[in-house]
Amino acid sequence: MSVYLLYGEETYLLEARLKKIKKEFGELIQGINYIPIDESNVGNLISDIETPAFGYAQKLLIARNTGLFKKEKKTASKAKTTAKKTKIKTEEALPLTEKIANYLAANAKELQDEITLVFVEEEAEKNTLYQTIEKVGEVKEFALLKLPELVTNLRKVAAAYEVNIDDNVAKYLVECCGTNMQDLMNEIRKLIEYVGKGVTIKKEDIDKLCIKQIQAVIFDLTDNLGKKDIPKALNILSGLVANKEPLQKILVTLYNHFKKLYIVKIAESYHKDLATAMNLKPNQMFLTVKYKNQAKYFEEAELRKIIEELIDLDANYKIGLIDLSIGLEAILCRYCSK
Repeated sequence: MSVYLLYGEETYLLEARLKKIKKEFGELIQGINYIPIDESNVGNLISDIETPAFGYAQKLLIARNTGLFKKEKKTASKAKTTAKKTKIKTEEALPLTEKIANYLAANAKELQDEITLVFVEEEAEKNTLYQTIEKVGEVKEFALLKLPELVTNLRKVAAAYEVNIDDNVAKYLVECCGTNMQDLMNEIRKLIEYVGKGVTIKKEDIDKLCIKQIQAVIFDLTDNLGKKDIPKALNILSGLVANKEPLQKILVTLYNHFKKLYIVKIAESYHKDLATAMNLKPNQMFLTVKYKNQAKYFEEAELRKIIEELIDLDANYKIGLIDLSIGLEAILCRYCSK
């Protein structure tokens, strides 16, 4: 039995690996040599493994988001303790996670050429089943890629189509479109098609073609706000609205952005690590410099005032005292008029 546990937030690379495993099987007939499993039918996993793949030499089982790798609940632990105390040794007394772990450990070699079992999870606790798969199969975590890895992958994809993109432009693409590989692949393919073979992708191409994440747009808006350029700041806000970004989402994103800038000011005054203070993920570390540079536009008191005004706007909007769009524009104009 070939057993895999694939998990993590980087779903593009995870799904690419899963696709490769499925491709090795060729024709897959659901219910015969291909069995999809989820939380609703995971209790039948062992039975599904033991059912022959009639007419086929091998069978593929893909168990997705089964709940088997979540932290064990206290009730399960209590049941396990009770079982020990009463000296119950039967399989029926064990939690499903342990039953499956024991089965895999006992039958992995015997079913090596017949069964491929793939667990696909968003996250995985290192429980008994996790540890068993480490011994008899393969565990692979697909963590979100850091900036250098993202840049390398983007350049490789571009090079495969004989298109050039330098490091700085690739970094700019990540800054604009985020760190999700699926989103980045969609954007780089669009750029490759647009510029054509033998051409170099430029920042202007990204600005013209790519769908920027709201956080990247808020960075642009705040840059113009810091420079006291109210027409550009309002134009960017209007662009978000025109692209049908919900006003409440814009408000929340603005609030979180200015909160991070305020945290930067506080952290710097106390000589604290900025990435830790802002609670950035490992793949977001490149944003530290951007936040630090942008915070220079503002005084600590100004940032606190803007945050307070955004909170007041939210409260007044919820009780019908002000239109959200007008309120946001008023805050931007008030700051730029100082």
